[in-house]
Amino acid sequence: MTKIRVRFAPSPTGPLHIGGIRTALYNYLFAKKYNGTFVLRIEDTDQVRYVPGAETYIIDSLRWFGLLPDEGPEFGGQVGPYRQSERKDIYREYADLLVSRGHAYYAFDTPEELESMRESNPTFKYDNKSRNTLKNSLTLPAATVESLMEKNDDVAIRLQMPVDQVISFDDEIRGHVSFDTNELDDKVILKGDGMPTYHLANIVDDHLMQISHVIRGEEWLSSTAKHVFMYACMDWTPPAFAHLPLILKPTGKGKLSKRDGAKFGFPVFPLSWDSDHEEDNFTGFREDGFLPEALINFLVLLGWSPGNDQELFTLSELCEAFSLEKIVKSGARFDIEKAKWFNQHYIIQSDNLKLAYLIQNKVIEAGYHVTVEYIADVCGLMKERVHKTDEILDNARFFFEPPGTYDDNTISKKYKPEYSFHLKSMAESLMICPENEIEATIKGYIAEKSLKAGDIMSLLRIAVSGSMQGPDLIQSITLIGNNECASRIIRAADYFEKSVS
Repeated sequence: MTKIRVRFAPSPTGPLHIGGIRTALYNYLFAKKYNGTFVLRIEDTDQVRYVPGAETYIIDSLRWFGLLPDEGPEFGGQVGPYRQSERKDIYREYADLLVSRGHAYYAFDTPEELESMRESNPTFKYDNKSRNTLKNSLTLPAATVESLMEKNDDVAIRLQMPVDQVISFDDEIRGHVSFDTNELDDKVILKGDGMPTYHLANIVDDHLMQISHVIRGEEWLSSTAKHVFMYACMDWTPPAFAHLPLILKPTGKGKLSKRDGAKFGFPVFPLSWDSDHEEDNFTGFREDGFLPEALINFLVLLGWSPGNDQELFTLSELCEAFSLEKIVKSGARFDIEKAKWFNQHYIIQSDNLKLAYLIQNKVIEAGYHVTVEYIADVCGLMKERVHKTDEILDNARFFFEPPGTYDDNTISKKYKPEYSFHLKSMAESLMICPENEIEATIKGYIAEKSLKAGDIMSLLRIAVSGSMQGPDLIQSITLIGNNECASRIIRAADYFEKSVS
C-alpha cells in the first residue's frame, strides 16, 4: 500500500472555523489508521487577507483537540518549509515550466482594467473565449511581450485551460466526477508580486511533500478539475481526492458560517478570538465549557457513520474505525443540543480534579477563595446536572456564598408558621452534630416531631441553596459545613416567617 501522507492546509486569515477542525480530524484519523503522516501546512500566500495571530490560533486549536501534526510549523519535518510564504521561490520555477509547455501564459491586464470589464459585463470571465481579446502573451507580439516583461514587475501568470475537453477524476466520496473545460476560467496561478495562488501552490506542495490523499471540503471540488489538469501538465501522478460534505446550519439550510454563532447562540470556533473590531470577537467552544474529547466525538459523526449504532468513541477507537468509504455525500446539520449531550457524557466521565482546574480561574474571578480540592468536591456533586463546565459555577454558587434569593413559590406552598421553630431547632442540632451524623440528625428530628418530611426537606433545601434545584441535600450540607448551613437555615427561617405573614 502507498505510504499514507495527508495534510491539513488552513489559511491564517482569522480564527479557524469548527468545520476546519472536522477536516483536520478526518485527515488525522485517516493517517493514524494506516500508520501514516499527518502534515500541517500553512497556506499564507494571500498576504492581503493574512491576520497576525491566526497561525498561532490554528496550532493552539489542534493542540487543544490533541490532533498533533507529525510535520509542520513548530513540529519539524523533512520536506519543509511548511509555510507557503517561505516557499515563494519554488513556485516560480513551476509556473514558468507551465508557460514553456504551453499550458499557461503571461497576463498584463491591470486590476483596474479587469474591474472595468466586470462592471460593464457582470458575467465576464477570463477564459478560453475572452483571453484572445485581452492583453496577454497569447495575443501580443513576442517583442511587445518581451518589452512588457522587462519594464513591468506586476505580471500575472494564468493557467490556459484547454478547449472542448472533459476532465475526469474519481473522488473517494463522490465517485466519478467530470468537468467540461469550456466552463472553466483561466485562473491566475502566480500573482504579479510573485506569490502563487492556491491552485499552483497546493499542487506543487502536495507533490513535493508526497501527499497521498487530499481530504478537504466540498467547496474545492470544482477547483479540482484545474488541479488534475495541472498535474497532467507537470507529468505528475495526482493524489487521491476526497471532498467532505458541508456542515449545515441548525435549520439544515445553508453552510454553517462564522456569523451563525451569534445568530443561533452557540460558538462556531474552537477557541475564543479577540479582535480590534467588536463584531469580530468570538467565544470559543473551550471557553463556553466544552471538552475537546466531546467535540471530537460530535464532529466525527457530522458526515461519517461507523456503520452501527455506536455513538461514543475514544480517539484511539476512532482511529481504528474510521474510513473514507463511510463518509456521506450530503451535508450534516449542526445540532448544538447533540453536542451538549456528548459534552455532558464526557463531563460525567471526567475526573473531579480535572474539572476543578478547568473552572478554577472562573471561581477566582468571581471572588471566591477556596482550595482546588473544594472546587473538585463541588464538581463531583454538580457534574451530572450540567451540560457544560461553565454551568457548574453558575448553578453552584450556593456552595461558595449564601443564597441571595429564595424560591418564594415553593415557600408559599410548603411553609407553616410552626415550622420556624423546628427549622431553628434543627439548625442548633446541626451545629453540634458530627459530620457523619447530619442525615440521621435531620431525619431523626423530623420523625420525632412527626413533621411532614416533604415540606421540611424542601424548606431546608431552599434555606441552604435558595431553590429546589441542586444535588443531594445531605451531601451539600456536608460539603458546605454544618455551621455555615445552620446559619443559613436560621436566617432563612426568619425570611420564611416574614414572607408568608
